[in-house]
Amino acid sequence: MIQVGIIMGSKSDLSVMQGSIDILEEFNIKIEVDIVSAHRTPKKMFEYAKNAKNRGLKVIIAGAGGAAHLPGMVASITTLPVIGVPVKSSNSLDGWDSILSILQMPNGVPVATVALNASKNAGILAAQIIALTDKKIETKIDQYKTDLEKKVIDSSKTL
Repeated sequence: MIQVGIIMGSKSDLSVMQGSIDILEEFNIKIEVDIVSAHRTPKKMFEYAKNAKNRGLKVIIAGAGGAAHLPGMVASITTLPVIGVPVKSSNSLDGWDSILSILQMPNGVPVATVALNASKNAGILAAQIIALTDKKIETKIDQYKTDLEKKVIDSSKTL
């Protein structure tokens, strides 16, 4: 069953969103990936968010650049956790427009926001949310974090 939806405002965001795709596949979490634009396909966005929970999704990762309304608009429609990935796009103000559009949500419509272009972190966060009710995923995340620690310690030894 698909557990995480990864959506982005345009195909040009895919190179950034690939980090989420890769890490969730590494954890063997079933995903779906789609282009859903808040501005160009608002009906599709509404239907996607409205039906996500009924389709079995547990978390939505939404990446967007520029005005970056996709994560917040999706969060306004669904009760699922939404993780926003600000994308530094070609028309961006060094990414600050995307960061602030996703980060500065009004009370009542939360969006978990990761760093600029940090979709890998969004994937890890989505996996951690799923791990709350899935011991297999929890074990994989524990191992991932142990491996991270080992890499740092090994790097320190080679200095």
